[in-house]
Amino acid sequence: MKFYDEIKERLIDNEIYSKVKDYSKENYKLKTYYEVGKLLSEAGKKYGKGIIKNYSFKLSNDFNKNISTTLLKRIRQFYIIIQKGATMSHQLTWSHYQELLPLKDINIINYYINVVENNILSLRELRSRIKSKEYERLLEETKVRLINKEDNSITDLIPNPIIIKNKNNYEVINEKVLKRIILEDIETFMKELGNSFCFIGSEYKIKIGNSFNYIDLLLFNIEYNCYVVVELKVIELKKEHIGQIEIYMNYIDKNIRGINNDKTIGIIVCKKDNEFVIEYSSDKRIIARYYEFTNRW
Repeated sequence: MKFYDEIKERLIDNEIYSKVKDYSKENYKLKTYYEVGKLLSEAGKKYGKGIIKNYSFKLSNDFNKNISTTLLKRIRQFYIIIQKGATMSHQLTWSHYQELLPLKDINIINYYINVVENNILSLRELRSRIKSKEYERLLEETKVRLINKEDNSITDLIPNPIIIKNKNNYEVINEKVLKRIILEDIETFMKELGNSFCFIGSEYKIKIGNSFNYIDLLLFNIEYNCYVVVELKVIELKKEHIGQIEIYMNYIDKNIRGINNDKTIGIIVCKKDNEFVIEYSSDKRIIARYYEFTNRW
């Protein structure tokens, strides 16, 4: 009965704490569930898998409410993933962790834990990011750096493809339509690019010599302290696109960028990527990402 009595005692403490210490009850719940998960794991090794069902029945009677086998299995799984290397973060709730439990890879779990911490994501926002397979869309070299806890640049963390919300199901026939779709929900588009992007303008007018030119989207990234030029293409990436965005980036650096800002970067959002064009580009500040549409989020 030693395992059962300890589990019951910790769950009673959590019930009391959740009523009188509201400001930190989620942290206490995580701590309690970790300890209960450890006891459940040890009890399972001694008494077999059926002990979960037995404890569920007894706890439900003792607490006069349903404490299901599903909950106890999740609590045990929570302990197991922490033991395997997942971070137990006080910025996540139990509901956040329940959303992460079905994920099999600890590296993926830790990625989303970090995303929640950095962006203060709600449960709904976390669920949306997992559903969009954000981690899977990162470049392989970026994943390696994340696993090794090495620094990544602003461009490393931009997924490929970029998922664009097309809630009105527009037929994209030119850059103007693509731009309209993005501007209808610019906030979601910037979140798709990553952290700390803010909107400066669309069709941003600049004068080069005697001619006016228009940057599709001009953004600024607060975390990396730099302007971001975004050019939209509804065709496959071509070498002349590199030249165009490079001119725009150099203009921003020379005429707009402050002395304390880092150099401008460029993102070409295109219908189809062409890795060889980027590979042989001398300007490593420029990246290309192809786009895909969704009408759900």
